[in-house]
Amino acid sequence: MRIISKPEVCIGCHLCEVWCAVSHSRSKEIIKAFLYEEPKPVPRIVVEENLPVTFAIQCRHCDEPECVAACISGALYKDVDGRVVHDSSKCVGCYSCVMACPYGSIRIDKKTNRIVKCDLCDGEPACVKMCPNNALVIVEEGGINEEV
Repeated sequence: MRIISKPEVCIGCHLCEVWCAVSHSRSKEIIKAFLYEEPKPVPRIVVEENLPVTFAIQCRHCDEPECVAACISGALYKDVDGRVVHDSSKCVGCYSCVMACPYGSIRIDKKTNRIVKCDLCDGEPACVKMCPNNALVIVEEGGINEEV
């Protein structure tokens, strides 16, 4: 499973970022997450606005991920479902994965100095579910599976 962005319908509302952060917050509630939690939750998706094109960037869970090959500690690996997974307990903070990702989808959380990347929200990506224009699409092996 992976997520693709459809820039032709993305309006740059950033709701995917908001709901991604909420889904990775402790409270899972929008008001509590943004007003009361410390540290603030960090989205794993970022909207790029290069007008006239606006699109979301998140991990593509590549078939042959360069980030996994670059990871010196084994903190990044592909699981049995084909997802690129990050084990933060093994991460040494070298950021080789950040430099290796050709899509710029792995970011550094400045508060923790750890990487953050899309984890597909355990199979139910909040960004896809909450996008008002269906600009984010879940793709399974072999093509588009679902638009939420």
